[in-house]
Amino acid sequence: MAFLVSIFKPLVYISLPVILLQSIAATSKTGKYYARQTLYVGTMVTVAACSIVFAAGLTIVGRKFDVNYVVAKTFYLLARNVLDLRVEVEGQEHLDNARPGVLMANHQSMLDILVVGRLMPKQTSIMSKKSLQYTPLGPFMTMSGAIFIDRGNNVRAIESLNAAGDLMRTRRVSLWMFPEGTRTSSEVPSMRPLKKGGFHLAIQSQLPIIPIVTENYWRLYHRGVFDSGVIKVRILPPVPTAGLTTADIPDLITRVRDQMLDTLREISVVPSSQSSRALQPEHKEKEEEGDEKGYGKSSEAGITAKSELTFVDAGESSVSLVSSASVLTRSSGENGGETEEDEGMILVGRPT
Repeated sequence: MAFLVSIFKPLVYISLPVILLQSIAATSKTGKYYARQTLYVGTMVTVAACSIVFAAGLTIVGRKFDVNYVVAKTFYLLARNVLDLRVEVEGQEHLDNARPGVLMANHQSMLDILVVGRLMPKQTSIMSKKSLQYTPLGPFMTMSGAIFIDRGNNVRAIESLNAAGDLMRTRRVSLWMFPEGTRTSSEVPSMRPLKKGGFHLAIQSQLPIIPIVTENYWRLYHRGVFDSGVIKVRILPPVPTAGLTTADIPDLITRVRDQMLDTLREISVVPSSQSSRALQPEHKEKEEEGDEKGYGKSSEAGITAKSELTFVDAGESSVSLVSSASVLTRSSGENGGETEEDEGMILVGRPT
């Protein structure tokens, strides 16, 4: 009897905050939003705190590239049950049969980590900015096989990306990234221009690009709204890069983005008041605006100073569940309580 008490007593204490927050969520729409935000972030922080144990154990048995898989699946199972949010996947076979590869997903908010948790495959590694190596996350990231990018030194950044390409080929490790480089959250399905770094890496390693499209879940999550429900994800057929060179990157970017954007509009539930706007090529205006601000700009050939910087940016647009948890609560913005600072959001193979 004493043994059972020792097991269930901690569970009771842990469940009390959950029950309290769920009671608050039932009081009003605002209470629901902030209570569910707290549950979501709290789940991330809890899993992140345990990740060092996962990393140490898997590293000892020689499976450090599976650390992110274990951490992501743990988070998804907890968050799915606590928040009643499920990710429904179409095209899973494209992810299972085409690895290793460069996994490219559209980026909307911190809820993207739920999608990462559901889909994260084994044999994946984290790419992160160098400064995170010297934070409390450093030991976990090092043990999980992270590749650190020195943002202040373009030569070293390129060397790190070359190392990432070698790692993908020799160890059959995949890279998951958000090629937009920042979040795009709006009522109408849309995407920003894609950065070049991931495409350089895919061509350098001659590995396929696997586009992953998450529906526009504005109806479920944006500032002031955090509901339960199902998030649809469609994994598209791999885009081969065998035989391509850096000269093919502009066309490759256009092809991948067009496929992703068309799919995003197809699978998203658009409010009737916005349906006519969703059919218009509004993203073209965003591209032009992005070009004026430097989004997606690149050199024509080779690796110039500008393309080197793009490489580094692409690394920042990757994802890591654990590094996300460290920066999620820092600031609030218009959409879903987040700003466009993706400073910790990094993942190969970190949302919010």
